[in-house]
Amino acid sequence: MASSKDKVSKTNAARLLDRAGIGYELIPYTVDPDNLAADHVAEELGEDINRVFKTLVLHGEKSGHFVCVIPGNMEVDLKKAAKVAGAKKAEMIHVKELLPLTGYIRGGCSPIGMKRSFPTFFHSSVLDYDFIYVSAGVRGLQLKIDPRQLVQFCGATVAEVATFFE
Repeated sequence: MASSKDKVSKTNAARLLDRAGIGYELIPYTVDPDNLAADHVAEELGEDINRVFKTLVLHGEKSGHFVCVIPGNMEVDLKKAAKVAGAKKAEMIHVKELLPLTGYIRGGCSPIGMKRSFPTFFHSSVLDYDFIYVSAGVRGLQLKIDPRQLVQFCGATVAEVATFFE
């Protein structure tokens, strides 16, 4: 079940998983405020960048806000993301909108426990792994979790929403 390291405070995301009976581990890492990129997180965790997923919030024309959870070595494909979200086009929200909209800050945005529930789309590669990492809701703390349970818990759809960096 849930386990956490000494002196690691449970986040709202962790408490929600506890309530749902979903197992996970809280994994702390050292934050570099000048480098919040997923590759830094993967390096700190000593893990494959493909297992470290980042949570991005977008706004679709006519469809409203939605969330894409994609591997750290990829970027959201705005055309594909818009299509799966039922929008003609989509764009990333501005970083200053993130906290008021989700309750999370850049580098600490989790797909679990946002202020409101948004349609959520995980990149299809999520199903390639027995565990992945996503933010626990604060910088410096990741959730190590079974991706199938996470996708189900989030009521998410698995889709092609990202592409490799060019």
